[in-house]
Amino acid sequence: MKLRNGWLHLVKTALEDFKRNKVRTLLTSLGIMIGVLSVVLLIALGLGLKNYIKGQFESLGANLIIIFPGNISGSEDGGGVANFGSGFAGGAKFDEKDYLNLTRISEADYVAPMYMKSSIVESTTDKKIGSIMGTNEDAFKLMNIEIEEGSVFDKNDVQSRNKNGVLGNNIAEQLFGSPSDAVGNIVRVDDLRIRIIGVAKKKGDREMDNALIIPYRTTFASLNPDKTFFAIYLGTTNEDNVPVVKEKAKDILLKRYKKDEFSVTEQTEILSTVNQIFTIVNAILVAIGSISLIVGGIGIMNIMYATVTERTKEVGIRRAVGATEIDILRQFLTESLLLSLFGGILGLIIASLIVLGIRAFFPASLNLLAVVISFVVSSAIGIFFGVFPARRAAKLPPIEAIRYE
Repeated sequence: MKLRNGWLHLVKTALEDFKRNKVRTLLTSLGIMIGVLSVVLLIALGLGLKNYIKGQFESLGANLIIIFPGNISGSEDGGGVANFGSGFAGGAKFDEKDYLNLTRISEADYVAPMYMKSSIVESTTDKKIGSIMGTNEDAFKLMNIEIEEGSVFDKNDVQSRNKNGVLGNNIAEQLFGSPSDAVGNIVRVDDLRIRIIGVAKKKGDREMDNALIIPYRTTFASLNPDKTFFAIYLGTTNEDNVPVVKEKAKDILLKRYKKDEFSVTEQTEILSTVNQIFTIVNAILVAIGSISLIVGGIGIMNIMYATVTERTKEVGIRRAVGATEIDILRQFLTESLLLSLFGGILGLIIASLIVLGIRAFFPASLNLLAVVISFVVSSAIGIFFGVFPARRAAKLPPIEAIRYE
C-alpha cells in the first residue's frame, strides 16, 4: 500500500484530528494567541506613541528652537540619551533678562518665554485641572495655536500685566458648555481672576486643549513669584536661519551661564532622542511579552506529547503499512505548526480589532513588522516545540506501538 504523504494530505489529516478535539485544540492555541496578541499590541502601541509625539512636535512648526535649563543631551557633542530630562531638575534659571536678550537675535522672527504649572481652573459653576501657560503673543504663532472664538492677547496685555487669557478647547467646553459661552467670562486660578478673551481650536493635544494661556508677566504675582521660565522658544520663518539662531542663542546665554547649564536644541533633535528612548523601551516590553509565547510553545509541546501517547497504536499501524520515520515526523510537526499558526492568526485578528477600537483616542497602528513577527514567531515555536514529541513518535518501534494499550 502506497502511503500518501504530501503536505496537503498532512494538513487535511491534522485538521480532521483538530475537529475531533476542538476544546483541546482551542486551549492549546490559547497560549500562542495571548503571546502574539501581547507582542503585536505592544508594537502597535509603541508606534502609536511615536506617532503621537511626532504629531505634537510637527504641530509646533518646522523651524523651532527650544532652550531648556541643564544639559538634556547627556554629552558634550549633543549625542546620546542617558541624561534626557536631567536639565529640568537643575541648570540655569531663565528669567526675563534672558528672554529680552534673545529678542535681539535679528534672524529670530519669534521669541516666546514659557512658564508652566498645573493648577485648578475655576468658573462660577465648575472647576477643572488645567495647564497654566505664561507666555507672550509670539507663542500663538510659534505653537500654531488657532482661535475658534474671540481673540488672543497682545503685546500691550503682556507689558501691562493684564489679566486676559485664552482657554484650550476642552477645558472651555467643560467649564462653560461651549467655546462661545466661555468668551467674556471669568475664571479663577489661585488668587488671580482671568477674563477669557479667546478659545483655541482643538489641537488633539491633551495638555494644550486643557490649557489656560495668559501673559507671562501676569504670572509674576502668586503663580510665579520667582519670575523664572521653564523654557524659551525661538522661531524663524526661514529654515536656513535655524543654525544661525542656535549659535547666537548659545553665545548670548554663555555670557550668563556655563555651557552645561542650558541646552539649545531643535525639535527634530528632541524627537530623535525621544524616539531612541521609546525604541529601547519598546524592545524591552516586546521581550517581556515574548515570554508568554515561550509558555504557549511549552503548552503545545505538552499536548503533543499527550497526543503521541494517545495515538501510539495508530503510529504503529502506519509504520506497519509502510510509513517511514520521516512520514511520522512530518505528521506530528504539521499538527504542531498548524496549532501555532491558528493561535498566531487568532491573536493577530484580536489585536487588529483592539487597535481599530482605540484609534479614535490614540494613534496606535499595525505595520508589516507586527504581522511578520506574528506569523514567523508562531511558526517557529510550532516547529521548535513540536520537534521533540514528533521525534518520539517517529522513533517508536512498530511492533511495540501496535501492542501498546
